[in-house]
Amino acid sequence: MKIGALREIYQGENRVSMTPDSALQLVKLGHTCVIETGAGAKAGFSDAVYLAAGVEVLPSAQAVIDAADVIVKVRGPEMSEVAMLRVGQTLISFFWPAQNPELLEAAKARGATVIAMDMVPRISRAQKMDALSSMANIAGYRAVIEAGSNFGRFFTGQVTAAGKVPPAKVLIVGAGVAGLAAIGTAVSLGAIVNAFDVRPEVAEQIESMGANFVFLEFEQAQDGAATGGYAAPSSPEFREKQLAKFRELAPEMDIVITTALIPGRPAPKLWTADMVALMKPGSVIVDLAAERGGNCDLTVPDQKIVSDNGVTVVGYTDFPSRMAAQASTLYSTNIRHMLTDLTPKKDGVIFHNMEDDVIRGATATHEGVITFPPPPPKVAAIAAQKPKEKAKELTPEEKRAQETAAFKAQTRNQIGMLVGGGALILLAGLYAPASFMSHFIVFVLSVYVGVQVIWNVSHSLHTPLMAVTNAISSIIILGALMQIGSGSLLVVVLAALSVFMAGINIFGGFMVTRRMLAMFQKS
Repeated sequence: MKIGALREIYQGENRVSMTPDSALQLVKLGHTCVIETGAGAKAGFSDAVYLAAGVEVLPSAQAVIDAADVIVKVRGPEMSEVAMLRVGQTLISFFWPAQNPELLEAAKARGATVIAMDMVPRISRAQKMDALSSMANIAGYRAVIEAGSNFGRFFTGQVTAAGKVPPAKVLIVGAGVAGLAAIGTAVSLGAIVNAFDVRPEVAEQIESMGANFVFLEFEQAQDGAATGGYAAPSSPEFREKQLAKFRELAPEMDIVITTALIPGRPAPKLWTADMVALMKPGSVIVDLAAERGGNCDLTVPDQKIVSDNGVTVVGYTDFPSRMAAQASTLYSTNIRHMLTDLTPKKDGVIFHNMEDDVIRGATATHEGVITFPPPPPKVAAIAAQKPKEKAKELTPEEKRAQETAAFKAQTRNQIGMLVGGGALILLAGLYAPASFMSHFIVFVLSVYVGVQVIWNVSHSLHTPLMAVTNAISSIIILGALMQIGSGSLLVVVLAALSVFMAGINIFGGFMVTRRMLAMFQKS
């Protein structure tokens, strides 16, 4: 089959659906590739680079559509582009069929097959084709960069000769792919990050990335698996509790990044005008849901505005396009994986298997029939998890009782060891000579002190502790070498064992240290 990539005609769109590298991979599947002239220019891919990769460059969109069996795009097609499609031709792009019924009807009338990349089901096998996640990852990263460029202050806290600078406080609303990418970027820049999501199962992910999960004291039964990994609409009671929490946080936050979207619906309004009024002058709101109406009341799509109290509200809808080369590389890889599934025999022949969960889920029209909405996938998107319970804070009385119990247990252990050691010394004193007893008492006391010291060391420090104890082992091995020439057989045997065991500890300690240092070396 011949795969054709069109130049994007949407104003401000810089991405391209086929890169020279992805074209080379498509050739390995048995396909040939064509592209409209200038399609990759804004993403940094010239026509000459495509020609060098074996891609035929054609002068117009009509020429590409006439030549190709499969058309690939980034943005959904315009009505003029759908009108060029022919019977049996396949279009792969973002399509948003729920929001574009007229385009859906037009594609059906043309007899074309439409695969909507925004409808790829979120199951494990389809992750490599999940273009929404690829673009959301870029958008989350870019949102923090845009916020930083408008914030005008440090993200990380600093102590300088001119004074102390506090770290920025960031709130991420929505912990999907974009939200998690924003969390990772903001944390790496040194900000204090708080994050909220209506799905309680993501709390552990948020905390594992170094952010604080914003808990709501509200019971809401919601299964992320049932909604395909997306957030579902909340009850009015939950929404009111949620907004009250945001009003409480608003005066403290320097940067707010909202990412909340519900499939097939306008973006929920989560950051209201009165919350903006509560924020400090110079604060920044970045609304990643601007294209679907925005999570903030003041958001204006594709614009940056400043509120009456000096809060900047960024409503750009082209965050992935602002990183066109990276976004094109990821999106074209998603397209290539989709075509890999459509070409199971790698012989250049497209087989549209409507029994395949992924292909069926992404198909909007096929053979003159509208197939949207698809049936739910046979495999759940994610496993439902119980929310992690928040640790209960102890009262002062409970803390004192806990400390007293721990002290008593430790005291009992120490008394037991002392009694046991004393009994050993008394027993040995009945039969052993005085010269032996002086050494034996030192030995028992050393064991007691060693156990007390090592036992109280955190498990996470045992590996570095092993490396440090080389100094102690070297003292032991020197003492053993001095005793190994003794006339007593028992002393010789004990000294030889000491040399052997101390040697293992020394060489093992150096090996552990070497491995520890290798973990921090750049490759």
